[in-house]
Amino acid sequence: MSYYFSKVLDLPFDQAVEKVKAELKTEGFGVLTDIDVRATLHEKLGVDFRPYRILGACNPRFAYKALTTEDKIGTMLPCNVIVQENAPGRVEVAAIDPLASMASVHNIELGTIGLEVRDKLKAVIERL
Repeated sequence: MSYYFSKVLDLPFDQAVEKVKAELKTEGFGVLTDIDVRATLHEKLGVDFRPYRILGACNPRFAYKALTTEDKIGTMLPCNVIVQENAPGRVEVAAIDPLASMASVHNIELGTIGLEVRDKLKAVIERL
């Protein structure tokens, strides 16, 4: 089982980021965090890195259900979605598979929630 699903887009990087955010919103996700890895690595280490963003996506309804089902599941939230430029105009978008990340949590009710979140994240990636 892979721990993510992805798609490559023929778009400029910034346009791809905005498209991902819009599709996440369509599925009820907000972006809680937006980490610019390239800027952070340049600032902290003085190194150059390709455009790479980590979007911390959260669907409040599912987050609430998960947290009330398994109180430590917050260690696995939010769902990360990465946007990285592999070449100019070639951007890969990848989302975590929540079922894979929660495989070690033995809670049937949580698995049902994870399946629903997985379907929504897959729909986002497929529509890009």
